[in-house]
Order: sequence, then C-alpha cells, then structure tokens
Amino acid sequence: MTAKHALPSMNALWMPFTANRRYKRDPIMFEAAHGMHYVLAGGRRVLDATAGLWCVNAGHGRESIADAIAAQSRKLQYISTFQVGHPLAFEFAERLADLAPGDLNHVFFTNSGSESVDTALKIALAYHKALGNGGRTRFIGRERAYHGTGFGGLSVGGIGVHRRPFGHLLPGVDHLPHTYDHRQQAFSNGEPSWGAHLAEDLVRLIQLHDASTIAAVIVEPVAGSTGVLPPPAGYLKRLREICDQHGILLIFDEVITAFGRLGHAFAAERFGVQPDLITCAKGLTNGAIPMGAVIVDRKIHEAIVQGPENSIELPHGYTYSGHPVACAAGLASLDLYLGERLFERSAALETFWADRAHALKGLPNIRDIRTIGLLAAIEFEPRPGGPGQRAYETMRKALEKGLLVRTSGDQILLSPPLVVREDQIDEMFGVLADVVAALD
Repeated sequence: MTAKHALPSMNALWMPFTANRRYKRDPIMFEAAHGMHYVLAGGRRVLDATAGLWCVNAGHGRESIADAIAAQSRKLQYISTFQVGHPLAFEFAERLADLAPGDLNHVFFTNSGSESVDTALKIALAYHKALGNGGRTRFIGRERAYHGTGFGGLSVGGIGVHRRPFGHLLPGVDHLPHTYDHRQQAFSNGEPSWGAHLAEDLVRLIQLHDASTIAAVIVEPVAGSTGVLPPPAGYLKRLREICDQHGILLIFDEVITAFGRLGHAFAAERFGVQPDLITCAKGLTNGAIPMGAVIVDRKIHEAIVQGPENSIELPHGYTYSGHPVACAAGLASLDLYLGERLFERSAALETFWADRAHALKGLPNIRDIRTIGLLAAIEFEPRPGGPGQRAYETMRKALEKGLLVRTSGDQILLSPPLVVREDQIDEMFGVLADVVAALD
C-alpha cells in the first residue's frame, strides 16, 4: 500500500488492536488529513467513512481547533488540577454541564473512554459507600458490550476475544444478554421493534444477586464496536425503570454516541432516558487531543462531596485530568458543533444515510445491514474456513478505490464525520457496492 523505501523502521512500535505482523508486511500509512479526506503517504486522498475512530465529528484539520491548541500551548502547556487549577478546565466543565440533559451537571475529566468508564465505576462505588450502602459493589454489564480496555471496562464489557487473554478480571460482575437476534431484527433501520423484553433479564439478575449488592448497570445506548446494535424500542426505558425501583445507578457509555452521532448532543436525549452518569471521549475534542469525561448527576456529587472542607472527597484522578491544551481543543470543538449546527445536520442526513446503506441489501454474501443516526454496519456471511476475511478484503479493496472503512470480525462499520455531504455518502456506498459485488 505504501512504498517500502518511504517508511521509517516499524520494529519498535507495538500497535494496538492490530495484527502487527500482517500490517507490517503491507502497511497503510497516512500523512495528512483535511475535511472529509485522509492523505496517504504518496499524496493519494482517501474519503473517510470512519471519522477516524468514531471521533472526528467536525471533520479533519479544523483550523479553529488547531489555533486554539497552538495558542494554549504557548500560554500554558501544563498545570495539574490536583489542588490547583486553570480557567479553561472550569469553563469547559460548565459548558458540558449546560449541554448535558437533566441534572447531569458535574464533570470529572479523564484522558480516554477507557479511563472514563473506570472512573464512572469508581464514582458509583463511592456514591453508595457515602450513603451507607457499602455492600453495593457489584456491576452489571452486557454481552457484546465494549467499554474500553481498563480492568473495570474490560470486566463489565462483553466481547469474549478481548477478555480471554487476561484471565480473571474484576470479581462481582455479571452481564445482561445482548439485544441482537438476526431472525427478528435483520436489516433494521433505527430501533428494532423486537427485543424490549430482554431488559427484564435485569430483574432475574437482581433476584439472583439481590439489589442490595448491585452498584450500577452500564450499557452503551447503541452498542458500537461490536457491530452497531441499536437498542430495541423501549429497552433503555425499561432498564431505567428497573434501576429506579431497586436503587441501582444507570451508566450510559456514550464514548461513541455523544456529540452528534445520533443527531443530539447525547444519545440519552434521543432515547428519552436519563442516566445517572454519562461517559464520553472521542468527539469531546474532535479527536485532536486525547481527553475523556464523566458527567455526573447532582445527587451523586452531593452525596460524595461532603464532610470536612479540607478533606479530599474522592481520592481519584489522573496527571492529565483537565489538561489545559485538551480543554482548549474541547472548547473549540464545542464551538464548531454548535456554531455549525452539526448535531442538527446529523439528524437531517439520517434518512438519506440509511436509504443508501440499505440499498446494498441483496448483494452477494451480505447477511445484515443495521443503521441508526450516522452509524451503519454491513455484516457478511462468514467465508467457510475464513472468518473475518470478507470484511478485511472489503476494507483493503475499498482503500484501493479511495475509501476508508473499518472492520470488526465479519462486519464493515461506518461512522462518517458529521460534515459529510450527500454526494460523499453516495460515493461511499457506491464504492462499497462495487467492492462487495466482486467478492467471492
């Protein structure tokens, strides 16, 4: 894909979530990006149907973000937020709290989605301890969920291939069943009508473990990395009702869905369900600087932040929590999202996006297509003896034709920047139609 003589040595870098030996035999190397396109080493442009990794919602190379990063880096590159502070951390937290729904009005900064999830789990434990319910230590995740790679997130996550290499994870974790049934939900557009009853399995787990032992339930509103699984209609509302009945916190992992991916600032707004905590990252800074956040309900903050004023209420944080340059990038990203009305733009494009995606139905080897917001998954029938091969070959051949998509098993996952135009959507699915039609 890239001329060997143009590459640096690749021996030292151990790449994440990558078949390292296969990649280094035939590397894909990017050197620039602008708007909707990446630029390969050598200068060829590639249309981005992935928003980087679900994160570049305002498009690549935005000058206002770059300018904000440069200006802040010249002014104050680093100061801790342990016992001291800087104005941008407070300003960014206020703006996020204003954007979040309901009483989600306190913000704890992290550096990634994985850290956000682990932070949310710890806050849930601290909340119940503060209320005198220290026995509530159990977490309920969900099968096929992805909540990052920290020990907490991996424990509540439900993708077996991610968990198996690491043996025993956190104790006291159980999992709801996933919500996908191909026979009932194939080729769904938006929330499937079948599957709300699967939320009732939470009642079974409560009966098994007793509510007095359960701290929180954590779910992705739309399960993303596993293959874009929209929640069945009414499913999330029923989870909320059950959690309320039993004093259990509900955490929405919105690392993928926040900041316009579903046509709203947060997926919680689209589904009309108010969680107790939201985790976010990715689009928080448009992918420009690593950053994450946990947005917390007022009642949780008030329960924990009490006692003597000179005491540290929550002994938790990171060296780069509220990093000044990351805050500058985040504020500039919010200005773009709101100033260009990108959340509304995403909502307006959803029908066009879904129509073009589902037009691929009937092509050889396509088993399912699922869409919601500006998300799509195209699932292939596995090749006998070669699981994952059709998706990988599709990704490589699409790249040769100037389109970047990503794979997950036997699936192609799509999540374009929210600045995408209709003609670019046509181009994306036109390339995919040509590539898929030629697959064996």
